[in-house]
Amino acid sequence: MTDLKFHWFLPTNGGDGWHVVGGGHGVAAESSGRPATVPYLGQIARSAEQLGFEAALTPTGAWCEDSWVATAMLSGLSERLKFLVAFRPGMVAPFLAAQMAGTFQNLSGGRLLLNVVTGGESHEQRMYGDFLDKEARYQRCGEFLQIVRALWSGAPVDHQGRHYRLDNATLAQIPDPVPQVYFGGSSPAAYDVAAKHVDVYLTWGEPPAAVAEKIDRLRVLAGKEGRELSYGIRLHTIARDTAEEAWAYADRLLAGISEEQIRRIQDGLKRSESEGQKRMLALNGGTKEALEIYPNLWAGVGLVRGGAGTAMVGSHTQIADLIEEYAAVGISEFVLSGYPHLEEAYRFGEGVLPELTRRGLWHHPAPPRSTTTAVPFGGSLSPRRPT
Repeated sequence: MTDLKFHWFLPTNGGDGWHVVGGGHGVAAESSGRPATVPYLGQIARSAEQLGFEAALTPTGAWCEDSWVATAMLSGLSERLKFLVAFRPGMVAPFLAAQMAGTFQNLSGGRLLLNVVTGGESHEQRMYGDFLDKEARYQRCGEFLQIVRALWSGAPVDHQGRHYRLDNATLAQIPDPVPQVYFGGSSPAAYDVAAKHVDVYLTWGEPPAAVAEKIDRLRVLAGKEGRELSYGIRLHTIARDTAEEAWAYADRLLAGISEEQIRRIQDGLKRSESEGQKRMLALNGGTKEALEIYPNLWAGVGLVRGGAGTAMVGSHTQIADLIEEYAAVGISEFVLSGYPHLEEAYRFGEGVLPELTRRGLWHHPAPPRSTTTAVPFGGSLSPRRPT
């Protein structure tokens, strides 16, 4: 098995704090103790890089900072970390998106990955001037990706389709290397786009058997297109030295949230058009009861947050065990987050990642640096000569 890849998250969706910061899929982001400033996000990015995370995801939508601008500002604060930039294809013309990707990739030294989001909520899309329904958005997304990939080849592109028309379009800013395209969605239309156009299919965190069903379906569809995909999963994490500590923190995250808050947020999320969001709601049931839906998989985050709503909770060993289960069904990339993101990056990076290294599943992507052994007070760097 090749090494697993781990990515972190930059909380541009309302900031960060010691509680679940909500937002997305029809729910406004709640206030946080740590605003999404460049200095703070830079701390997270540098820490993620040092710990061995491959990339950092930035979300997209009216409820968060613009992902292109935010990551461009942060890219100079790190050296190796890649940026998994989420964006909506209907908001930017294909040629401009291809050009932006080329510029970002070439000026950052090849540190761009793309997370294509079709947009799950029509009312939010209309804020951007997009009045297509969900099915049409997926059709446009497939056409968009077809054009962008053709432009990245460097050849002139003539295209006349249902949503876009290009005449002798030739891109000068060819990205080197071409960025990988990540994409998620649980509807038949989403599966069709993934099978035909993307590199990595992302699912939100469901129990391993449910994830395996998705992967099996995508493998069949991609095979019919003569393609092979990679598969990733989006999860939160609460990793501690002991399971008792981890579950105590999970309980703490929900302790200050009232049943009225949960009901209000759940009512908003139930209006979502996203199949993935519906699956998240089904896992938590809208109540604080019975939230461990699989050993060490907790659905509590989804009570007050749209999008990814489950977390791996447990000791470092237990979380490594769950990661191995996901890897066994075909997951090779993990996009993770935690509250607060700075501290949780260290808990996972210094607790779980070394355990995965011991199991031969992960190795730090940066070359090792030589270090000087610490010398105890009063000690000597070299043995004394006999007198």
